[in-house]
Amino acid sequence: MLEAAQALRKMLQEIYDPRESTNITEWVLEDITGINRIDRIMNHHRVLTEEQRDKFNDYAVRLANGMPVQYVTGYAWFMALRFRVNEDVLIPRPETEELVQWTVDEMPLQNTPLTILDIGTGTGCIPVMLKRKIPSATVHTIDISADAIEIAKENASIYETDIHFHHGDFLDAATWLSLPSADIIISNPPYIPMSEKENLHQNVVRYEPHLALFVNNEDPLLFYRAIAMFGKAHLNKGGKIFMEISEDHGQEVAELLNFLGYHTVLKKDMQGKDRMIMLRSHSSA
Repeated sequence: MLEAAQALRKMLQEIYDPRESTNITEWVLEDITGINRIDRIMNHHRVLTEEQRDKFNDYAVRLANGMPVQYVTGYAWFMALRFRVNEDVLIPRPETEELVQWTVDEMPLQNTPLTILDIGTGTGCIPVMLKRKIPSATVHTIDISADAIEIAKENASIYETDIHFHHGDFLDAATWLSLPSADIIISNPPYIPMSEKENLHQNVVRYEPHLALFVNNEDPLLFYRAIAMFGKAHLNKGGKIFMEISEDHGQEVAELLNFLGYHTVLKKDMQGKDRMIMLRSHSSA
């Protein structure tokens, strides 16, 4: 096992920095062997079985080609839960965990029935976590990708969460007629202009779904405007909208949403970057 770990770590350092190479190596070995890091250290002379060696070699080839480890193993961690992933869905990020937690923290204290709408289902990590944290809520989610919805349904089933799934293009206002009014609207929408694609790690560009990442250069705030306009008719009185944003466009997003009649609050992530925004209508502020 030690030899396998050393070889994989050395290979990964051609793609990632040393810390990330080590983390990916630990992830792979735990997935293949079912043995945690401490036990592997204590039993470092153990060798992989033939079946484990075949799986290790398969993983190594895909990792060498730049495939993210989450797609290689078929799962990603989100708020301490394991979610199924594949190349049809965006890999959940720590910033989105912070967005979900902020949303939960801002919920009313009284045990009133809530309707939550998530825009952009992906893995289903946002609606699933919100339903788990607020079991009394009715949770809806919409995505343009039928393949993404299938993955999200699997994750909802694994965690026995009752989610109402909607398949449709949110940017088509006709789709809004099928969606409910909500007390909470939440979204991690596409917000990276295509012109910034070259600044991303190539494993993101090559493997993660562009539909969930990129927007047209001419209108990078397209989704924020659409969600704000949707909220005009579908956000219940006293309701709030929570969205993930690009660290480079926080003020720009806030100015647009203020112009559209909302009171906005920008929030920094744990790295000190503007990565989230909360909206309330001025009439309910």
